[in-house]
Amino acid sequence: MSHSNPNIETILNAVPHLRRGPGGVIAVIKDGQVLGQRAWGYADLDQRIPMTTKTAFPICSISKQMVCLAMVSLLKTPTKAMQARREDTSKQFDAALRQLLPNLDTEKVRMQDLYNMQSGIRDYWAMTTLWGARPDDQFSLLHHADQALQRIKSFHFEPGTEYSYSNVNFHVLGRILENVSGMSLAQLLSERLFVPAGMTTAHLCPNTNGLPLPIVGYEGNETTGFFKAINRIEWAGDAGIAASLEDMIAYEKYLDHSLTEPGSLYAQSSKQQHFKNGTPAAYGYGLARADLAGRKSIAHGGALRGFRHERVQLPDERLSVVVMYNFETPPNIPVDYVVEKLLNWEEPKPEIFTAAKGWKGDYLDPETELSISITHGDREKPNTLGLSYGPGTHEELITLTSEHEANSDSMKAKLEGDTLHVERLVENRTIKASRITPLTETEKAQISSADYTGRYFCEESDSTFTISGDQGTLYGAFDGFLGRGPIWLMRPLGKDVWSLGNPRGLDSTPPGDWTVVFKRGGGGVEGATLGCWLARKVKYVRS
Repeated sequence: MSHSNPNIETILNAVPHLRRGPGGVIAVIKDGQVLGQRAWGYADLDQRIPMTTKTAFPICSISKQMVCLAMVSLLKTPTKAMQARREDTSKQFDAALRQLLPNLDTEKVRMQDLYNMQSGIRDYWAMTTLWGARPDDQFSLLHHADQALQRIKSFHFEPGTEYSYSNVNFHVLGRILENVSGMSLAQLLSERLFVPAGMTTAHLCPNTNGLPLPIVGYEGNETTGFFKAINRIEWAGDAGIAASLEDMIAYEKYLDHSLTEPGSLYAQSSKQQHFKNGTPAAYGYGLARADLAGRKSIAHGGALRGFRHERVQLPDERLSVVVMYNFETPPNIPVDYVVEKLLNWEEPKPEIFTAAKGWKGDYLDPETELSISITHGDREKPNTLGLSYGPGTHEELITLTSEHEANSDSMKAKLEGDTLHVERLVENRTIKASRITPLTETEKAQISSADYTGRYFCEESDSTFTISGDQGTLYGAFDGFLGRGPIWLMRPLGKDVWSLGNPRGLDSTPPGDWTVVFKRGGGGVEGATLGCWLARKVKYVRS
């Protein structure tokens, strides 16, 4: 960075205006030193408690990389309990993995498949919808976690071949560390990370209903108003750490120093990971790799209802940015803004193309049986399209490179007639999806609800899917070991292909839309396959 860069105070002063809400904190660390930091707004609006750099947040999935550092520490320096077994540490980990997932063929799963998000295990927070959870329900580590693990009996892809975010991976990883080390995850994190890094107030806080005072998370926006988010889940391994901005600054300094030490924990956990076929993976050890402002970055976000966070590090620049909000807004926006300003970087202006007719619509990926939706994209960027396929309700923007092709950093898309080709670079998979012929208004009015209404059962997940409605208007609900779930709205995408909306879940970001593909036999509809990006191809049989 040169002296011609804007003043850091000017840059940080702009951050609260990028996305307005109750409060937030941000810090910029350069060459191991704090370049600038800021806290604004309120930790608690009702009590009028200001946000400060000492306010503790639930850092959510940013916890994952810290759990990986504890794991690497155990591999380097086993506990006395581990040494007493006189067995290689990796073998102890593998044995614990098999015990925690008793109904899954764990011989196919390697430890690295867990921390690289390549296990092919469906995400349990998405599955809680199918198990009958309501968005504000309780999920207990003691009473519910083992029941969830017992219902994991298959993969939605072969382990090691693809990437798919799954919180099960890190919940299990945390449990493995505890079972093998003979120490609690809280003890391991404190002893092997928080104390060495100087994170003086960081601690494991699994209960989201008991967050460190005074922090309050908020749903809503400036139009509807902000209201307190209700969270009643417990999580550890996949999330659970509470830390202040001052703790995160200490963490970034610790990582910056570790980068220059070949044998450090971070030097190991920040190494490039690969898929089984040798293709480089964009995710590993709880860290996501991407390009930012023309540089390589290592980052991870965190989300819980009422909270959004991100930390990013540009190793070659020795530059880190941490942002934490107590309301729901994209945290990458301030991160990108700060980095681009500091590096005097402007996004290259792409050549403008007009999209060929036919892009817009819904397509079906026959392998995953998930729908892909293409829209016109960002109004302010007329050369973009929006593609919805991944987790939650997030729409990914792709930029046209010709009338029939569009790319982003994470994918390449091409339209050939009614066939949509998508190369998902991060996921290491290629999709050949067919256009779903949309129903006309007349066809929608003539839908026979009786063709679909009734009860469907999934033996693997022990879940019942009940469809109700009449005159072609359908509703879906789930019952399982977590209870009797709410009614969710359904809409037809095409013949026997429907979408079931799931905008709120126990975790955040929620599953989003589930694709429901009905299966017909000689007697009409006999079953349905349900799936979202986080949990694919869950098969139900009509009863």
